[in-house]
Amino acid sequence: MSVKSEKDEQAFQSYLDNIKAKTGLTPADFRKLAKEKGLTKAGEVVAWLKKDYGLGYGHAGAIWQVIGHADDVKASEADKIAKLFAGQKSQWRKAYDALESKVRKFGADVEVAPNMTYINLYRGAKKFALVQITAERLDIGIKLKGVAPTDRFETAGAWNAMATHRVRITDAKQIYKEVLAWLKQAYDAAK
Repeated sequence: MSVKSEKDEQAFQSYLDNIKAKTGLTPADFRKLAKEKGLTKAGEVVAWLKKDYGLGYGHAGAIWQVIGHADDVKASEADKIAKLFAGQKSQWRKAYDALESKVRKFGADVEVAPNMTYINLYRGAKKFALVQITAERLDIGIKLKGVAPTDRFETAGAWNAMATHRVRITDAKQIYKEVLAWLKQAYDAAK
């Protein structure tokens, strides 16, 4: 297991521990309660947890990850990536693979770590970007503090707190030198 995976697991476990301290319930308890209520979709579960237990979006999302993606945790990296590009999102696989190939050329310490909702890009143990896939686009989140946003290089805002900026790719041709330059700059800053 890599350092980043251990840190991710520790952070996730910390979320679960905080939830148990606040509610007295474990993820297994929430899974059982959600099943009893017939809640099977992310939005339903998150809304229920926020309303009935006062959990914030991040904590409610962590419980959803356990309830809705229990089998995903055991999946291999290749399986996780394949799942992220399933169905209508498959149209983005070729563009992502080309992007990943270019990003890996930044240095031997580039690591790719998919989870259930997006793909993390690390330089050693430091995350410098992430890629989220939807049927309509690729969203590239970039950690680059102190850099002013532009029309294309927008502030990440509420989209994802783990990134400072967001680039929306609606056509594979939009992954050009400027996007790679922002990614390289974030990689260089992640020392």
